[in-house]
Amino acid sequence: MPRMPDRTTRRHRAGGRRILPAVLLGLALLGAACGNASGTQGGGTTSAAHRPSSPAKLAIISPKDGQVINGSHVPLKTSLKGARIVQPTTQHITPTTGHLHVYLDNRIISMNYGLDETIPDVPPGNHVIRVEFVASDHLPFNPRVFTAVTFTVHR
Repeated sequence: MPRMPDRTTRRHRAGGRRILPAVLLGLALLGAACGNASGTQGGGTTSAAHRPSSPAKLAIISPKDGQVINGSHVPLKTSLKGARIVQPTTQHITPTTGHLHVYLDNRIISMNYGLDETIPDVPPGNHVIRVEFVASDHLPFNPRVFTAVTFTVHR
């Protein structure tokens, strides 16, 4: 019987670039948390109707909507007001603490514990970056706190 590869140590390709094993593990945990059809986690009642709302205001500073970027690295700068970013080490959810999920073209590319990052190896063309402020359990607030911009990459 062939041996199955260890998913925590092998590298995968996504969109022509490598994703680190730690990110894959984090995405697996996120998928498990978000994939529960009942909307609950750990036996609790966390349906969308029972999720806390957040006073957070999130904005993407860079890239600007409609901006043309020359090169494959896209600097992402965000601002967050009314809340703060914390490490996801607790199931104790508060409306003013969480972290960022960053999506490029509707694919999650990072769980960010800061306001700035560089997105490497973005192919030429039109793209959408969406950033969402989520609670410490990786689930969204209700209503969701997110923002998005479109931009174009030229090489």
